[in-house]
Amino acid sequence: MNNDDLQTLVTQLSATYFNKNFKHKSYFNHRLRTTGGRYLLDSHNIEINYKQYEQFGIEAIKDIVKHELCHYHLHIEGKGYKHRDRDFKFLSASVNAPRFCTPTKSYEERANYLYQCTKCGKQFMRIKKVNTRKMACGLCKGKLKLLKTLK
Repeated sequence: MNNDDLQTLVTQLSATYFNKNFKHKSYFNHRLRTTGGRYLLDSHNIEINYKQYEQFGIEAIKDIVKHELCHYHLHIEGKGYKHRDRDFKFLSASVNAPRFCTPTKSYEERANYLYQCTKCGKQFMRIKKVNTRKMACGLCKGKLKLLKTLK
């Protein structure tokens, strides 16, 4: 699948599910890592994560496109386009657009740090570094120590 195929797909889904035309560009952004896609407010373009297509196929892309089209059409119409807005929740439910996409990597694959509680011994994997002076064990409130950096 290339950018032309994606543009055709977005145009078709917009006409099918929203009965409206998609008048802007859609394309794959190979630099996206943590999101399935995004709607750009300034240009009204839609970017899609190519890794989602590689791992989960065309059905995942259709779901992501429907989600981003909800943002697009509501923003164009001047309605609530953010995730927390009632208009967005109603429209995404009516077209069966998912709220989140399936992550391309699990939390364990993305984790960079391994911490251990000095009191109970529980281990915690974290993506971002934790301030061990402020943070404590969630089970026993014990002190945390960095065991190792995973990457």
